[in-house]
Amino acid sequence: MNFYVDFDDCLCETARHFSGLVKEMFCKDVPYEEIRYFDLQRSFSITGQQFEELMLKGHRPEVLLSYEETPGAIKTVNSWIDEGHDVSVITGRPYSAYEASREWLDRHGLGRVRLYCLNKYGRDSFIKSSDFSLEVEDYYKMHFDYAVEDSPSAFRFFGHLPGLTVLVYERPWNRECELPGGNYHRCGDWAAIAELVKPHFRGCREDTG
Repeated sequence: MNFYVDFDDCLCETARHFSGLVKEMFCKDVPYEEIRYFDLQRSFSITGQQFEELMLKGHRPEVLLSYEETPGAIKTVNSWIDEGHDVSVITGRPYSAYEASREWLDRHGLGRVRLYCLNKYGRDSFIKSSDFSLEVEDYYKMHFDYAVEDSPSAFRFFGHLPGLTVLVYERPWNRECELPGGNYHRCGDWAAIAELVKPHFRGCREDTG
């Protein structure tokens, strides 16, 4: 099986770090649980210029490397790889963040996953003339059986895969959103994600004898 796994707020606690950054940079106190929108400019009530400054600082290599692991993520992903499955991390980070992102994965025991930077959110607006390592047209040629994603804005990238099971990592900004279909499942943590995937693993083993 092929797995799509988002990076920020699925593998690591990016929004929690950004909550601290925005307080440090602009004296805006917005706790993690009050981040109601994936659009951080809106959630933090900051100007466009402040948002660009925040995103630029949040994508500095030393900052990217400081993000904490989402509990259970690494253990679960490695268990999938140990079972013989393929895992690709598809991040909306620009390619300028690739080396630090790759280093974070390697440091945290995820050296076996592939990493791709896909322009999911038009974020070349804050890092001018950004490049991405995966073009949208090439992404649409890829096949996935499962996707782990937290952002409702990224759901549009799944419509070409009718058999895809989407595991929506529950975060404050997606709790009230309506899920697009019955193949979308809310998961409160990585243990819940692992439990939803297990039956498919058993089916694969039975099919192969």
